Formats: sequence, C-alpha cells, structure tokens
Amino acid sequence: MGAAAGEPVDETRERILDAAYDLFCTRGIRHSSMDEVARRAKSARITVYRKFETKDALVNEVMLREFQHYFERFSVEVRGCETVAERVEVAFASSLRAFAENPLLVNLLENERDSVVGSLIGRDGQMIATVRRFVAGRLAAEQRAGHLHAGHDVDLLAEMLVRVCASYLTIPTDLVDLTDIDALRGIARRFLVPMLEYRPD
Repeated sequence: MGAAAGEPVDETRERILDAAYDLFCTRGIRHSSMDEVARRAKSARITVYRKFETKDALVNEVMLREFQHYFERFSVEVRGCETVAERVEVAFASSLRAFAENPLLVNLLENERDSVVGSLIGRDGQMIATVRRFVAGRLAAEQRAGHLHAGHDVDLLAEMLVRVCASYLTIPTDLVDLTDIDALRGIARRFLVPMLEYRPD
C-alpha cells in the first residue's frame, strides 16, 4: 500500500501503480501485461519487476491501494456518527456503494469477476485479512471507549462483518441495490448491528 504517514513517497512505485490501475480499468487484468504497464508508466520493464516481482503482486498492490482509499474515506464519513451501531451502518453502506461505483471494480466485476475473487481470496486470503485487521482495529477502539462489550472477540466479529460485505461485492444480487445508501443502512441495522450484542457462550 501507500507510504505510511511521515514516510517518503516512492514516486516510481506510485507511477507504476497509477499506470496499472489505468490499464486494469480499461483493458482488464487478464489482457494487461507488465510490458504495457512499464510503457504507460514510462519506466523500464526491469524497474517494474524490481518494484513488483510478479504481475500477481502488482495486481494485489493495486487492489490494496483501492481499499486503502476506502479506509481513508470511511474515517471521514463516520465522524458525524454518534454510536457504534450507526458507524457499522455507515461502514456497510458506504463501503458497498464505494466499491459498486469504483471504476476498477465495476469493470472487473462485469468482465473478469474471477480476478476480483482471486484478489480477495488469493495469497491465503491476504486481502480479506487486511480489511479484517482494519475493521478489528476500529472495533477494538470501540471496546476501549466502552462502546462495545469487552467480551467480544473483535477479530472474529470483524471477520463476520467483512465476509458479509465481500459476498455482496463478489456475488451478484437482484435483491439489493448496492448504490442505495438508505436500503443498505436498513440491511445493516436489521442484520449486522445485532452482531454487536454480546452473548456469552
């Protein structure tokens, strides 16, 4: 993903990621080669391979960067929420709408659905694990603030929430409009928010 706060930005790496993103949006992953990425990035082929050992590694980094953009957007969108339940509603609704409107994911879901699924579950579920860690971190913060029962296993709770979102992202539905924020918040309110209730084993 991108450089952490305070770290210098690797401009060559970012230029390669930008070039790959543009290619994947227009040509798809399957029909884009590392040579084409290098030409679009105005970099030598060997430079691309120094930054990303394989095409799969490049694809994963492009996808991870899209999720990072969402994490940043999410942090802004939940600022006005007053409760953890409301934050879960907003997280579910805004994430699905953001991904449903994302040019890269829209193209891939229409033409290369297996590429999206592969990116999410490839490398032993690295992508899902990255998103789960982000969500678990937010839930742990809710626990520390006293907004979520201390007995909750935040990693498992995050796993359940993320996998529900991932299923909507990767499996078509004719029942839910992924761009309808109010409908998505209603679904979260009915089915996801109850997960926040603590029930001892």
